[in-house]
Amino acid sequence: MHHKIEMSFIHSLNESGLIQITTVERTQYISREQLSDLEKMIRLHYELDINIEGIESIAHLLQRVENLHEELTVLKNRLKLYENE
Repeated sequence: MHHKIEMSFIHSLNESGLIQITTVERTQYISREQLSDLEKMIRLHYELDINIEGIESIAHLLQRVENLHEELTVLKNRLKLYENE
């Protein structure tokens, strides 16, 4: 309601696996952990006119970048161990 977006958009994100909707007593919820990602997807769709498939691709690439960043951090830490010996 805050962003005045269509529920069909939210359901499309859910169907594509980008977010998870939890239903409790016929009321649908999105977890707090997902709100930041959802807001990014809303901006991509409504401000940049990117469709669901494009958002899926962007989300996948961002996840790969995050994984590579984590791997780089681990490798840097391991390298520091060998440099200090």
